[in-house]
Amino acid sequence: MATPGRSPCVRRALRDRASPEVSSRKGQQMGCRFIANRTCMDFDVANYMLAKENLDNEQPVLNEEYRKQLAGNLLKDSNIMHKNSRILAFKSKPPPPPEGFEKNVKLIFETVQSGPAKRSKIFRHIPQSAERTLDAPELLDDYYLNLLDWSSRNVVAVALGNTVYLWHASSGCIEELMQVGEDDGPVTGVSWGSDGKHIAVGLDNGDVQLWDSTAFSKVRTMKGHTARVGSLAWNGGPILSSGSRDNSIFSHDVRIRDHLTTKMCAHEQEVCGLKWSLSGQQLASGGNDNLLHVWDVSMMSSGAPSTYLHRFDDHQAAVKALAWCPFQSNLLASGGGTADRCIKFWNTQTGVCLNSVDTNSQVCALQWSRHEKELLSSHGFSQNQLCLWKYPSMVKMAELRGHTSRVLHLAQSPDGYTVASAAGDETLRFWQVFGTPDNSKQLLRTKSTESSTGINTSSCTLIR
Repeated sequence: MATPGRSPCVRRALRDRASPEVSSRKGQQMGCRFIANRTCMDFDVANYMLAKENLDNEQPVLNEEYRKQLAGNLLKDSNIMHKNSRILAFKSKPPPPPEGFEKNVKLIFETVQSGPAKRSKIFRHIPQSAERTLDAPELLDDYYLNLLDWSSRNVVAVALGNTVYLWHASSGCIEELMQVGEDDGPVTGVSWGSDGKHIAVGLDNGDVQLWDSTAFSKVRTMKGHTARVGSLAWNGGPILSSGSRDNSIFSHDVRIRDHLTTKMCAHEQEVCGLKWSLSGQQLASGGNDNLLHVWDVSMMSSGAPSTYLHRFDDHQAAVKALAWCPFQSNLLASGGGTADRCIKFWNTQTGVCLNSVDTNSQVCALQWSRHEKELLSSHGFSQNQLCLWKYPSMVKMAELRGHTSRVLHLAQSPDGYTVASAAGDETLRFWQVFGTPDNSKQLLRTKSTESSTGINTSSCTLIR
């Protein structure tokens, strides 16, 4: 029999929602509840009326208590209740921090700062003036010649007129290596061998002489060119390549009697730039015909003229400045003359021009840094400056000024930190452009006034 006033479905709903604790009580019977019909009730109105009644009774007490606590805590005076009072005004100095708080904050700050500092790039200082300047009278102001080189034994060779001088960077001592007559001179090119002992000298009459710098004696003379030899490049030990105004490139094996091993004929005008790659597998040649050629050892033959691997005609002026990248074997940088003004980068494996940058002035010489991804260029008209570039972005990092004529030649010290420049103003300048050695290397220097390359920075001895 159903309970009066309740249907079976209502009993099931209540049983389903009962808690296990209540339903598990043994012997306890569930009492009957009356559930009113609330369909006619307005719950929103009822809630509003109840809340309004409570608010009217309690609000004055709460507001008064709140104002007293606020005045007591902030104003230090419960009687100050004026509406214009500045609650947050400081009437006295704030209390000092707890003891040890400042030290802890400093320690945390230093710890946070020291972490990223180790990972961030440290910007080095690049001196804007030359470390040392030497007088170089009779230095020929000829764009197509190569009259300066720096040996692995820290000796600078410079050709002045008909004479080749040696300047020892460690001592500042100057020696005259050789001198040629008016019929054979002037000297048009110099290049040190990898041993730092032997030096090749190109002459205006087309001869190439090999000299022993320690014995001050001529080892041999190699003939074959019919015009001046302005560019020379060694490939390792015994192989020497020479470029001439007769438009040809010869490779010589200096150990044997028949020294001429390879002949390369592709340029239509004077060969003024010549550089072997660090691997010794490729030779780059630039000429006054605005052409740049890349030659591969595997394609060089002794019986007939060799065939080039790549021929680039993108430059609009003579290509003298050439430099192989020390950290990427197939990357070559080349610079064009006055009508071109561009530095171009080549992938010599694929033959693709990777980038071209307009420098707005004649490019005379290029040198890669051995320590950073940087490139140094020297220029002629109109600024006669040196520019340091960040590779591969080619952002200009610094401009070095001091020469008053075009900077024709660059040579790098054996440690790779200092660069020597020679210009048509008959001066030789040394720039600490590629940084300095680390502290361990600095401790090895015998004098605090010596530079990283051993250059004596005392009074300058002029070359006369």
